[in-house]
Amino acid sequence: MRKLRTTAAEALAGVLRDNMTIAAGGFGLCGIPEHCIEAIAASGVTGLTIVSNNAGVDGFGLGKLMEKGQIRKMVASYVGENKLFAELYLAGKLEVEFNPQGTLAERMRAGGAGIAGFYTRTGVGTQIAEGKEIREFDGQQYVLERGIVCDLAIVKAWKADEEGNLIYRKAARNFNPLAAMCGKVTVAEVEQVVPAGQLDGDAIHTPGVFVQRLIQGHHFEKRIEQRTTRAK
Repeated sequence: MRKLRTTAAEALAGVLRDNMTIAAGGFGLCGIPEHCIEAIAASGVTGLTIVSNNAGVDGFGLGKLMEKGQIRKMVASYVGENKLFAELYLAGKLEVEFNPQGTLAERMRAGGAGIAGFYTRTGVGTQIAEGKEIREFDGQQYVLERGIVCDLAIVKAWKADEEGNLIYRKAARNFNPLAAMCGKVTVAEVEQVVPAGQLDGDAIHTPGVFVQRLIQGHHFEKRIEQRTTRAK
């Protein structure tokens, strides 16, 4: 099956629909699937549940989908860089499910690995554990967390081959491999595409079996969330 497509819109064709769940890779603004987010914004789909470590910033990344009112619910760990997010939440226009960062990562990995749920000590005794099953192991209490499986996953990688095997660079490796695993359909956008067989097998982070569609982006903004400089 041919995985390489020309544009993000083509890669997402026939996949997007209202009220679907989407896992989005990236850490802050590092390694976010910029082209896929633009294509989703242009598609006009609404009622989306987005599973992502963060919620982008005002006017960029997932913030673009919030500006257009396309997101109904965020399942996230850190959202402090987006003022619109706070405004929508406080106005009752956005549902939020907060997760400890490690728990969110493991929920995505578990879903991709076919694991329905797991027990963790993180969150016991807090609001995170409310309404969830609690069990005791070796004298310690653990809360049951469910694995996450999404209708679609969108990820950003540095390099891929035509079979969809992916390599990430540095901090962009955070959450992208996990998001790629937990999507029923995964679309990856990359900076470089090479013929099959040219990648070192030991260097591959996400095997192509997890990736159904692939695009090569020609420009990535790679914006910095907070630029801090030191006076000379």
